Amino acid sequence: MSNKQYQAYQNNAVNTASGGELTLMLYNGCIKFIKQASKNIQNGEFEQKNTNIQKAQNIIQELMITLDQKIAISQQILPLYEYMHYQLKEANIKNDPAILDEVLGLTVEFRDTWKQVIIKNRQTTYKQGAQV
Repeated sequence: MSNKQYQAYQNNAVNTASGGELTLMLYNGCIKFIKQASKNIQNGEFEQKNTNIQKAQNIIQELMITLDQKIAISQQILPLYEYMHYQLKEANIKNDPAILDEVLGLTVEFRDTWKQVIIKNRQTTYKQGAQV
């Protein structure tokens, strides 16, 4: 698959994804950028580290903005997102991979939980569809 074909595939995947799948993509992207930033620190690639941390921060900001404040659990999630965003800034300033590891762990937990929500919703939808 050429780079152009891959890009078209990715664009199509984003365009056809549901809201839940888009959130999952955001978590996966954030994980990827945090891991890359950690490698950048180890390799002394500070400009790339900065870019990758900023990409991860942008994703966290997007998750904060799109959080539905009408849902009670959002009041518990928002402070965690704010903490993660702050810690990314600290990791960027201090070039500290340990801070990145902490944020990575939280992001993985959010992603895995979100994945379970999507699976449960699909099962519920499938069962309801089978009963019709």
